This record gives sequence, C-alpha cells and structure tokens, in this order.
Amino acid sequence: MLDNLLAVIREEHLAEQLYHSLVGLEVEEQRIDQQGRLSRRSHPSKFGSRTFHPYFQTDFTESQLEVITDPNPNIGGTLDQLDTLQTVAYRTLEGDDRIWPLSMPPVMDETDLQFVADHFERPAVKPYREYLVKKYGLQHGCMTGVHVNYSLPDPVIHRLFSHYTDEFETIVAFKNALYFRIAQNFVRYQWLLTYLFGASPIAEAGFFETPPAELAEPVRSIRNSRFGFVNRPEEQVTYASLDQHLQQLQAKIDEGTYFSAHEFYGPVRLKGQANAQDFLTGGIQYLELRDFDNTPWTPNGVSRHALYFLKMFMIYLMTQPLPAGKALELLATGRQRNQLVALEDPRSATQFQASGQRVFQEMRAMADQLQAHNEQWGAIDDLEEVLMHPELTPAAKLVTHIKDGSLMAFGQRVARQWYHDRITAARLLPQSPRLGTETQRLIMTALQLGIRFYQVRDEDGEDMFMFTFDGITQVLQERDTMGKAPEELLRRLFPDLPALPVEGPQKNNL
Repeated sequence: MLDNLLAVIREEHLAEQLYHSLVGLEVEEQRIDQQGRLSRRSHPSKFGSRTFHPYFQTDFTESQLEVITDPNPNIGGTLDQLDTLQTVAYRTLEGDDRIWPLSMPPVMDETDLQFVADHFERPAVKPYREYLVKKYGLQHGCMTGVHVNYSLPDPVIHRLFSHYTDEFETIVAFKNALYFRIAQNFVRYQWLLTYLFGASPIAEAGFFETPPAELAEPVRSIRNSRFGFVNRPEEQVTYASLDQHLQQLQAKIDEGTYFSAHEFYGPVRLKGQANAQDFLTGGIQYLELRDFDNTPWTPNGVSRHALYFLKMFMIYLMTQPLPAGKALELLATGRQRNQLVALEDPRSATQFQASGQRVFQEMRAMADQLQAHNEQWGAIDDLEEVLMHPELTPAAKLVTHIKDGSLMAFGQRVARQWYHDRITAARLLPQSPRLGTETQRLIMTALQLGIRFYQVRDEDGEDMFMFTFDGITQVLQERDTMGKAPEELLRRLFPDLPALPVEGPQKNNL
C-alpha cells in the first residue's frame, strides 16, 4: 500500500508544496504569581469570552492559558503570529502575573490544589473537568505542552491520488491512508522527538504524593513518560489500523471508559470530524501532534528549528512503509522505546543513538532527492548534532539549572525576564514594525476581544487589515484607524460582538 510514494512525489514535483504543508500551534502555559505559585487571578478580564475566542483559551485550570495560531503554510508566518499573540497575552496579564516557562507545573501545596479544585469558571465543561479530577487527580491536568496541528495541501493529495486509483476507490480512503500512515510512523518514531525536544526532567514538590523511584534522578521528559500526560496503560487505543483505532476509540466512549474523545491522550490525534466513525466517510482533515514539551529556551514556547525539522520529519514519516504483517510489532517497539527514552538520564547518550543515526541518514537521502531548502538542511544538521551530543538537549540543559532538586528559581527568573522583554519592547507589537501605534493598538484590541485578524496587501502594495467576527469581515486601511478609540471602532464594525465577560473577582489573596 502506498508503494514508491517518494518517487511519485519527485515525479510530480510536489516537494515544494509539501514544504508548505499547513502548521498551526496550540501552546499551553500556566500563569504564576510573584511567588512562583499558580496564579489565583481569574482569566484576564480584557479577553473576550472563551465560548468563542479563536486565539486565547483555557483548559483544566483557570490559571492555564492556551495560545492558538491559525494554520499557516510558512513556519515564519506561524511563528510571527505566535509571537504577536504571546505579546498580546503578556500585555493583557493582570497584577503580578507572569508566564511559567516549563511543562511541569511549579511547586503546589494543599492550598494550591484546593484552590484549583474549587475554582473553575466554565460551566459548560465543568462535568468533564470534575470527572478528570476524580479519575486522574488535580496534578495531572496542571501539565502543559505544545500541540502541533499538521495538514497536507489538498492539491498534493489529489495529485498523489491519481497514482493510486487502483488501490483506493475514493479520495477520502486515500487521504485517510496517507494521514494514518503518518500517524502510525509518528508513534513508531516518537522516541526520537522525545529525545530531541523533551524538557520536563523533574517534578516540583506537590506534583506526586509519593515520587516514583524511576524519577529519583532527572529524566528527559516526565510529561511523555507513563507518569505524564497519558492514558492509563489498560486504556490505550491501538494504531494497528485505522478501522481498529476508530472502533476502539468509539468503544471506550460508549462504555464510559472515556468521557469523550477529548480524553484520548495518544501521541497523535486524528482531527476534522465530530465522531470517530465519521472519519471513514468524511476523512481525516489534519493531525494533532501532542509530543512536545514547552521549551524555556525561546519566549514563544516552541523553537523555529523544531518546526523546520518537523516539516521534513513529517514527509519522512509519510514516505516510510509500515509492513502490514509487522505493524503491531513495530508500533509496540516504538511505544516501548518512547518510555525508555523519556526516562533516560538526559545527560547521557540515548541507548537508541544508532537507530537515530539511521533515521537521520535516511532523512538526508530524502532531503537530497527533494532538493531541500537551506532551512531544512540547517535543521537536520543541527538536530543530528543534538542526537550525538546529549548535553545539547533541552532536558540536559535544564539539569544544569536544578538547585536543591528544583527548577523554581530558574523558572521564575525566566518568567520575569520574558515579561520584562515583552512589556518594555519599543513597539506594542514587534512583529508589525511598519505600522503606526494606533493601528497596532487596534490590532491588539481585536485579538484580545476574539476578532480574527489577517494582514494582506492590495495590488499597489498597500496594507489591508481584515477583521472577521461571526462570519462578517470588515476591511480597513491604516488611515481608517487614526484618531479612533480601538474598542469603540471595533464594536461599531461588529455590533453583535458580546460584551466582555465578568469572570469573577480577583482571588490573589484567598
């Protein structure tokens, strides 16, 4: 199935389009107070309602912020939007709140946990949240990470399908096979990503009631280990085949093992349909990759090199065959390796270094055939060096900052520095240096309120600003923003925009 896919990609000259596969990000992060504890403030009051906000959401805790970008074919565009959204988030923080830079939460005592348990301001999802607390505990939901949403360009799928019409009756079946091969191989090689990007070596006091013996010393990634953000071992869903995956997922929902599909915490989720069985008729629209820890080495929480590498890695996964007779064995080996790598000493070479070298050799051969760009070659070169030098991994670098078994001092220092750098920047939105201050303020207000924003240029090269809410799009030029109160202007453009929600009193001193 899907034989000679790399040759077909070359024959159809599709490499350039594959480099421009869509990538969107969901960056989860915790707000902390001046003492480095989880913030007890409500969700920032200047943000529009979480019932519809496209850019700023929360999840398990009120202190968590989820920053969401639009899908973008260019890594630069994705990161520019993320940087703008992060800037808006920082400029919207209230009081002494800062952003915690690590996936594992800060120190938590009983009063912190009780506050998390007692305060939740989203009634619609409260039953699900109460279920999660009872099943997994409070600490489980306090971890954060980066989710990458990945989709192939539709023209690429159609061009490839024309070579496989003997195997697949419909383009939906072909697209499902393509995406599911990527998903299977992602599971198979997840261990390599955990090695390269794992950044959760220790847990702070209060996370475990009794710390596991396996975590007595620092590891690569608690979050990606069996002690992290995963389902119970007996509640895993297979990736052996698409049919089995969907059947098991639906069965666990029907029998009450999962509250809903949201409770499936596998390394990759199929996305784009409301129900599991709808994928067979409607097709997989994109994949959600869930392996990535927050990195404290860039203030956006995700590195540029990681995303450039990931684009090449996804093409590699798509073109790697998975023999049907060996699928179960290879997937089981991949999961076992991921557990072993996640719990390795981050200062030492991984026991699977030779296997990693083979992956890089094959990626280099593929990149050569596809005439990869300098950015892709640079990412491959740099991350192969990380493979050979474990001291360069995020987890190993974090270990050098551990003091008395804790990263609290490091995390607070980074949080203060990131806040200072954002707030004292010369421009309101550094990624829009050509725009005037009034235009930047209008854009920031729109993003706070939950109005979608896109910047384009007309045929004369003049900037056009597109604001969209509830299916209505308004287009402005810079002169239209001059001398106008931002929120007043936006509410005049979008009269149905809801008033800012009342999230409840500030709770810093409770």
